[in-house]
Amino acid sequence: MELPVAAHVPHLGQVVPSVLSALGAAGFANTLSLAEASSACVLLIDGLGWELLAEHAADAPVLTQLAKSPLRVGFPATTAAGLGAIGTGLASGEHGLVGYSFEVPGAGVLNALRWRSHVDGGDLRGALPPREVQPLPTTFERAAAAGITTSVVSSAKFADTALTRATQSGARYVGVHALGDLAACILHCLEPRQAFCWGYHSELDMLGHIYGPGSSPWRMQLRHVDRLVESIVDGLPSGALLAVVADHGMVTVEGALDIDDTPALLGGVRAIGGEVRARHVYTEPGAEADVLAAWRDVVGDRAWTLSRDEAVEAGWFGPVADRVRPRIGDVVVAAKGRFGLVRELAEAVESSLVGQHGSLTPAEQLVPLVLARG
Repeated sequence: MELPVAAHVPHLGQVVPSVLSALGAAGFANTLSLAEASSACVLLIDGLGWELLAEHAADAPVLTQLAKSPLRVGFPATTAAGLGAIGTGLASGEHGLVGYSFEVPGAGVLNALRWRSHVDGGDLRGALPPREVQPLPTTFERAAAAGITTSVVSSAKFADTALTRATQSGARYVGVHALGDLAACILHCLEPRQAFCWGYHSELDMLGHIYGPGSSPWRMQLRHVDRLVESIVDGLPSGALLAVVADHGMVTVEGALDIDDTPALLGGVRAIGGEVRARHVYTEPGAEADVLAAWRDVVGDRAWTLSRDEAVEAGWFGPVADRVRPRIGDVVVAAKGRFGLVRELAEAVESSLVGQHGSLTPAEQLVPLVLARG
């Protein structure tokens, strides 16, 4: 199948290597053709889709004015994969964080945000060390080796999580608590020449999940994000670069099918991963063809439903490494429109959320590339 978002649209994974190349770091490709910079920050606003920004431009005049072009985030359009793209410069098929949750052979289904079993909530940091799940050198490690001072400015609560270790190893971690110290610490990190920092803000995504993207609380938060960006832009040192990006967009789900209450979707299935808009379905040995047929029959044209081989061949995950291939479902399902595949008993919290993301639609795939210089 042809991807809904054209492959020629630059990928989120190209941003950090391009920025580091603009700083003069050897070994990085400047595929976005960024001009030279004295120092640089990539600020990721979780959940800020290109279409959402366009629809609510009045709430974000600074971001709207500085937005240069869209990026695509790749499949699945979810935070774990997006942080992997930032942290490695690669798509999910190479860094291996192929979903909100996915099966790691021998260890079960991993919730990549919490690094716990998606089935019983058990801690998997011992069974699945983060740098074994994601063993590639991070962009931060490579930048440090090239002589660049690297920092991560993000919430203090994320300082020592497994996902942080998997995607941000090699950087000095600066834990912050609110928008004020996020802005102040980013500007402080940009003062030395050839300094690179990555900043992260999560609350826009949180409010989109709870109230829906475009809701009044979400719009109010977007206004705060716009003021955050304005504050950083106003304080940029001479020659410094700020690039604002996101890890995915979001849609409001209207009309969902409960997998666990649909027997036809459970025959031959041994495990289910992913999330409401992007599902990995793992089958019993020899059952793949029957499961694929059953899911296509029940879900119909409300989603793209492919076998693992078909999804890989279609380029959903980018190039796929041999170690990553078994993590992809035997059947992979990407929702269309505003459809969702919930699990109201097994995933009660996730299934209750208004806003969702993960799939291949432009609303989820396209995010802004915002550029400003000091």
